[in-house]
Amino acid sequence: MASGSDRNPIIIGGLPSQVPDFDPEETQEWLDSLDAAVDERGRERARYLMLRLIERAREKRVAVPEMRSTDYVNTIPTRAEPFFPGNEEIERKILNATRWNAAVMVSRAQRPGIGVGGHIATFASSASLYDVGFNHFFRGKDEGDGGDQVFFQGHASPGIYARAFLLDRLSEDNLDGFRQEKSKAPHGLSSYPHPRLMPDFWEFPTVSMGLGPIGAIYQARMNRYMHAREIADTSKSHVWAFLGDGEMDEPESLGQLTIAAREGLDNLTFVVNCNLQRLDGPVRGNGKVIQELESVFRGAGWNVIKLIWDRTWDPLLAQDRDGILVNRMNTTPDGQFQTYATESGAYIRDHFFGDDQRLRAMVEGMTDDQILHLGRGGHDHKKIYAAFKAAVEHKGQPTVILAKTVKGWTLGPNFEGRNATHQMKKLTVDDLKGFRDRLHLPISDKELESGAPPYYHPGRDSEEIQYMHDRRLGLGGYVPTRVVRSKPLALPGDKTYATVKKGSGQQSIATTMAFVRLLKDLMRDKELGKRFVLIAPDEYRTFGMDSFFPSAKIYNPLGQQYESVDRELLLAYKESPTGQMLHDGISEAGCTASLIAAGSAYATHGEPLIPVYVFYSMFGFQRTGDQFWQMSDQLARGFVLGATAGRTTLTGEGLQHADGHSQLLASTNPGCVAYDPAFGFEIAHIVQDGLRRMYGPDSEDVFYYLTVYNEPIQHPAEPENIDAEGILKGVYRFSEGTSGSIPAQIMASGVAVPWAVEAQKILAEEWNVKADVWSATSWNELRREAVACEEYNLLHPEEEQRVPYVTRKLAGAQGPFVAVSDWMRAVPDQVARWVPGTYQSLGADGFGFADTRGAARRFFHIDAQSIVVGVLTELAREGKVDRSVLKQAIDRYQLLDVSAADPGAAGGDA
Repeated sequence: MASGSDRNPIIIGGLPSQVPDFDPEETQEWLDSLDAAVDERGRERARYLMLRLIERAREKRVAVPEMRSTDYVNTIPTRAEPFFPGNEEIERKILNATRWNAAVMVSRAQRPGIGVGGHIATFASSASLYDVGFNHFFRGKDEGDGGDQVFFQGHASPGIYARAFLLDRLSEDNLDGFRQEKSKAPHGLSSYPHPRLMPDFWEFPTVSMGLGPIGAIYQARMNRYMHAREIADTSKSHVWAFLGDGEMDEPESLGQLTIAAREGLDNLTFVVNCNLQRLDGPVRGNGKVIQELESVFRGAGWNVIKLIWDRTWDPLLAQDRDGILVNRMNTTPDGQFQTYATESGAYIRDHFFGDDQRLRAMVEGMTDDQILHLGRGGHDHKKIYAAFKAAVEHKGQPTVILAKTVKGWTLGPNFEGRNATHQMKKLTVDDLKGFRDRLHLPISDKELESGAPPYYHPGRDSEEIQYMHDRRLGLGGYVPTRVVRSKPLALPGDKTYATVKKGSGQQSIATTMAFVRLLKDLMRDKELGKRFVLIAPDEYRTFGMDSFFPSAKIYNPLGQQYESVDRELLLAYKESPTGQMLHDGISEAGCTASLIAAGSAYATHGEPLIPVYVFYSMFGFQRTGDQFWQMSDQLARGFVLGATAGRTTLTGEGLQHADGHSQLLASTNPGCVAYDPAFGFEIAHIVQDGLRRMYGPDSEDVFYYLTVYNEPIQHPAEPENIDAEGILKGVYRFSEGTSGSIPAQIMASGVAVPWAVEAQKILAEEWNVKADVWSATSWNELRREAVACEEYNLLHPEEEQRVPYVTRKLAGAQGPFVAVSDWMRAVPDQVARWVPGTYQSLGADGFGFADTRGAARRFFHIDAQSIVVGVLTELAREGKVDRSVLKQAIDRYQLLDVSAADPGAAGGDA
């Protein structure tokens, strides 16, 4: 059996980058030879020579490692560090004040009677990383463009608030309102970056771990997309994502690295705060997470900058003639480094340097205190500046900076590097005194011993505050700031929607295709057309959208460097650097990230985009539901199409593809306006109103979800005097019963409306029942409006009581109500309490399966014949028909025999 070290290596290859060069002349000769080969024979010849040298080295058994990872030292050697342009002493004072206020804010939020929590340790570890960014790199929006886009690590939000306080962007009342958004309104602060809660401050929600990284990648890509299509000049914008090393275990954090490398997104920098700790303990106790991440990012094609040691290590590394110190760094696991962060200088001398005489000799002239303060690179402003500068100047690749820090840094021995530090929220008086002394702040013991610890501000006229304002002025304004500069769009008139409202005539089409036809007409609009961003996860052909390939084209920054296999066809696959369609491959998470970036462009860059994201409905809210919450939080807008919707409509695909619940999931998202339309004319009204609500003069921060189907049906023309208000509010009478004497009501949505119409006919002809058919275009909107009415009535008992729309709309409709859809019953049951009469629902509860549409609907008892029996059952319950007819109907329609059902329409992928 392999030993533990063989099975779990903590370093994978690498080339020495900081071992001293003992023969510089010979080294230069080799480098000159390579330069000459490149200059005289070209890069390809030089590449060939290098490969032959590596091959010969392996033949001679010279250990040339793979370049997946390098030694556990800084990527940028000391000799290559640039001049630091800032005033390090002033920046240290600024940072100390920020550190103090961030920790005090969280500690005060734990005062008796409040106890709302908060996190101290994350910002404490990453404070220097942010400070260098604020002082030297992050561009604001004052120049009229989008500036930089900074994705702040969610748990570090106290530090961002603390800095804003020093700049007079927030007050003491704001800091005391941390996590008390309603009780301290209007001064409350959200716990994490939430644009919906603080729409003038935060831009990007990041605290649902993993969504920040993928969001940043697709934001950088959207910047390039908008620039290529000449919608906005984003050439100066840089995307920064501040992440945690534990967060990188989320699939969304690493799953889309290759697209950033493939498209050369050198406008993107990840800064991974490697404090080596997760929420409960070490990230890789037996391993080395920085080495692991370096291998992953380098293998994905990223430029990797490791920032591991601060300047105090430079003299020691310069002495390391035989590489023994670098070897010790390479072979020490993260768990041990965390122990060193909590131990004394004497312990480090004995355990890190002590068992090798050469190592011990290096530190013989150092005191234990000096050894204790051998620090990590993520706390060294000069080295951070060097890493950031190298990142923004690097071309052709995205960059990741792996910065080693200590969680809870400067907070004292009870916090620093402790496994429990993430959950520690309150500083004792002794902690505060030690913290104050470490930061050299002029706060007296009396102030700390009497009541809540005070905030610290050096004064508006102090050199620290003036320095901060000057740096932000030079960089174009304050960050974070969310600004909405976009203007309402000129929306097309009714004429654009006329074709879809005419119906499909004798042709049978699915509602998916009805939407696509409407989309074509909208994209022809001279003002609006260019702003549509089409998004699909490798399913454009499935949804009948391949017709857009020749005209809109697929976005690819490299264009199409090959002859397409279907180039002779009318609908040939076509890529272009200015393409309008985003084809993100089989990645719902990637597509949703594109959706969010496009849907918030109106704020990020002041240019509205209209994303249209089409996907298998099963793989939207179920698979990427967290991102749809992120979309709402980011105040993004656009259209989301759950295609191939319904539990019985997508024949043959089976359980994993059969969606009977996405409408229910959509109902949980307050920013989502969800519809389940049956016909093209309904879609036309919904889309027209959606464009008005999202992009008109009084724009709203919502997005639209439409479930559309792949079952071909004949779409009727829009009826005269159509109840447009009912379509938009959620229900209208589609077909009034014309024969029969016993009244009843059928409510149906989406693909179920034709079944209801068929049931209406059977009921009249065979059972003397006069049933009206109501199209429930949105169960969700009906419920949302009804809940709002009840909330108003609860708080205004002396005012005229409001009546929900669904109640008012159905008032006077006689007979029992039977609701049916291709969804589980919980979807139509949302409105049950407000329907004025006996109410029963039929639905597709349970797992989906592969069969004909007719068999599946008979199995779930939602087909036309089942609706008939459902109506008769409710009438019998009310004593309006004899119960004996129920058994007759069940036998007549063979409801217990799935195979007796008409198989129904076949096909219809689109």
